[in-house]
Amino acid sequence: MNTNEILRPQDRPNIGTWIPLSFQHVFAMFGATILVPLLTGLNPATALFTAGTGTLLFILCTGAKVPAFLGSSFSFIAPLIAVTSAYGLSYALGAAMITGLFYCLIALIIRFTGSAWLDKVLPPVVIGSVIVVIGLYLAPTAMSMASNNAEGNYSLVALSIAVVTLGITIVANIFMKGFFSAIPVLIGLIGGYIFTFFMGLAFPAYAIIDFQVVRDAAWFGFPKFHVPSFSLVPILIFVIVSFATICEHLGDMVVTSKIVGQDFYKNPGLHRTLTGDGLASAWAALWGGPPNTTYSENVGVMAITRVYSVWVIGGAAVIAVILAFFTKFGAVIQTIPTPVLGGVSILLFGIIASSGIRTIVESGVDFKDKRNLIITSVILVIGIGGGRLAFNITNDLTFELAGIALATLVGIVLNLIIPVTKKTETQQ
Repeated sequence: MNTNEILRPQDRPNIGTWIPLSFQHVFAMFGATILVPLLTGLNPATALFTAGTGTLLFILCTGAKVPAFLGSSFSFIAPLIAVTSAYGLSYALGAAMITGLFYCLIALIIRFTGSAWLDKVLPPVVIGSVIVVIGLYLAPTAMSMASNNAEGNYSLVALSIAVVTLGITIVANIFMKGFFSAIPVLIGLIGGYIFTFFMGLAFPAYAIIDFQVVRDAAWFGFPKFHVPSFSLVPILIFVIVSFATICEHLGDMVVTSKIVGQDFYKNPGLHRTLTGDGLASAWAALWGGPPNTTYSENVGVMAITRVYSVWVIGGAAVIAVILAFFTKFGAVIQTIPTPVLGGVSILLFGIIASSGIRTIVESGVDFKDKRNLIITSVILVIGIGGGRLAFNITNDLTFELAGIALATLVGIVLNLIIPVTKKTETQQ
């Protein structure tokens, strides 16, 4: 294939280039897609299945006009962990499923009213602050995985593995060129895994990779599926957090439109892309996978290769589904040591928080304006400090909002009730 050739979204490459181009996208999404289920107690093979089928569903909803791969959403890691801990995994999945359908409701409203009202309800000062909270809320989880052994005690061995993994990921992120610059998470996971393996060979007392699960696994089988359950409070937690992820979707569509050179806001329309995202997330939760989101990693691959073909993205989705049924492959993923995941998570969760700061800075939010300062300050303290609102509705039903969900709700309310100065109106 000519490196100067551009494949537009509707172009279908010949089979000789189609498969390798699709595999590039599989590599780009793989590290992040399997990391989310590993961090939240879900099955990586199921996540691959729902990412692939969710992407195909998105392609169908958008009339095969938008080249976007959907994988596991990092923004929902915190609510997945919190709801699973308080209510159980099935209720977290049920909440995620309803949230996907909530996306579709918002898409319907946008279809008839436009998206300007979202900018009023969720300006950059709210969205940026909430994204910072999402990243920092997860910071203790990353450090625990990076520095504790299987018994939950501090381990210098675990910390050394995490540091090496983090170092490899940083080097890959900064110094790798071309396609490899789009897969630093995958490179970090592989590098940390290899380091841990050889350390175990050199010092058997520190061997923490157990291949027994791989030996016991069959070559082929079905991913592990879960049945969702439904409860009001978990649903409210997820729906409130989803306001931030909906705005994240709007930003992703802007970036993808600029990369491809087509206005996807107009054709096929924001309402169709958001519907595709929502249905893909609801579909994922139905089968026991994490909510999906459009992946910037794959947008990066498109920017590098100038191949924007929906056929290529669809091919990557099919490959992901096929990999989900290789049981031995899924077993290998499950042997990834926790400190390796912790090392990668230190960077990833920090990047989430940093992207919130970037949203605030690039939007020109002025913190000399007391209104902006108050909104951000309250969101950060409630979200990171463990703010909690709880009361009994009946003897058997307790309403509780905490952490990110409560911080988001309070931020939205403050934004609506604090008077807007002329200076703030000019910024927005």
